[in-house]
Amino acid sequence: MIEFPHVPAGEPLTVSASTYVAYRRCPEQAVGRLRGEYPEDSAVGFVGGLAHRVFARHLQHGPISKDDFAQACREEIGSSMNPKVGSLGLKPSTLQPIIAEVGDLYDRFQKVSLEGCRDVEVSLEFEATEGVVIKGIVDAVFDGEDGGVVLRDWKTGQVGAVADQLAFYGMLWTLVHGEPPESLDAFSVKTGETYVERPTRSALQATVTDVARFVTIARQSFAGVPADTTAGPWCRYCPLLPECSEGRTAVAVTD
Repeated sequence: MIEFPHVPAGEPLTVSASTYVAYRRCPEQAVGRLRGEYPEDSAVGFVGGLAHRVFARHLQHGPISKDDFAQACREEIGSSMNPKVGSLGLKPSTLQPIIAEVGDLYDRFQKVSLEGCRDVEVSLEFEATEGVVIKGIVDAVFDGEDGGVVLRDWKTGQVGAVADQLAFYGMLWTLVHGEPPESLDAFSVKTGETYVERPTRSALQATVTDVARFVTIARQSFAGVPADTTAGPWCRYCPLLPECSEGRTAVAVTD
């Protein structure tokens, strides 16, 4: 249904949803991610990550009782989040308020309609061409009203600007399954906001073409051709900020 365009040969690389979203903001920041240069972990991100683990646990194994909730959170942290505990310097005493915050989100989550949920934390991976892998994880897949599927991304804060992220998931699902999802949505457990998109073939092709464009930019950058930089609010936490004059200027203006 959609095709990945030709790209120049070069180093193998993997494009994830977060890398693509970074590219849409600033190509150089996204190339930095491919080199292993990531923003520092944050407490807000930790809360969101733990909440996602709890939501998935609920959908896979059933409701979590209040008496078991703290232990369930610690089990999820121990199974997949210990490196972040270390990087954030978290201790048992500082985990308690985090678990309480996630508990508030879980209370809201239990009031959300989950009818038609058919799968959770669905890993998608597609080898677009030699040396180029596109991958992502969809939080939940629901039955659509017209017989297709709905891809859902849970948000623990404001829904925010999610169009690029959802477009990536829709494109990747189409590449893997050969047909597009019926719709894409982002749902804020905290606020109840919902963003819904019905992908068209032209929009899906535009996204896969954009991913190919990023692959070309990244491979050129690896060969010594600098990628473009685009300054904005995202510069504040960018690991490339010390070497980026545009980013430093953007941060100075907003301080």
